[in-house]
Amino acid sequence: MFDDFSIEYFQMTHTNIPSEHNTIECTFCKVISGEIPSYKLYENGEILAFLNIFPVNSGHALVIPKDHIENIYGLPDETLCRVIIAVKKVAIALKHALDADGINLEMNNESAAGQEIDHAHIHVIPRFKDDGLKHWPFKPAEKGELESIKAKIQKALED
Repeated sequence: MFDDFSIEYFQMTHTNIPSEHNTIECTFCKVISGEIPSYKLYENGEILAFLNIFPVNSGHALVIPKDHIENIYGLPDETLCRVIIAVKKVAIALKHALDADGINLEMNNESAAGQEIDHAHIHVIPRFKDDGLKHWPFKPAEKGELESIKAKIQKALED
């Protein structure tokens, strides 16, 4: 099933301390420093991409900034640009290397959205026809609801 490394890694990565933590306690900061081993795919001075050892699909990668930033809300625009450039490189490599039929990109921000580790990261997930994975459910929106939400979001964008 899982080897000792996988079990130890799982235990380390699922005991993350909430947002008030410092970089010494952050799982991904420990991956960056080498304290926690990883399967590095790509690295430069600001970005690291590595394989997720509990993948949604084989080849599931994570791309993270090396600076400790909790989520997209605090991610400087310049860093976000560098992260997304690395995401594109990794996505293209996964598609070609694994002969993937498609790629999902996902970023969970805050626990309600599924963020488990408080360090910004983007999932790059290779997809294959008939892999059994489904997208989350959706339903048609009502016109009045869309107008109301649009007004709220536009106001927030102006602030």
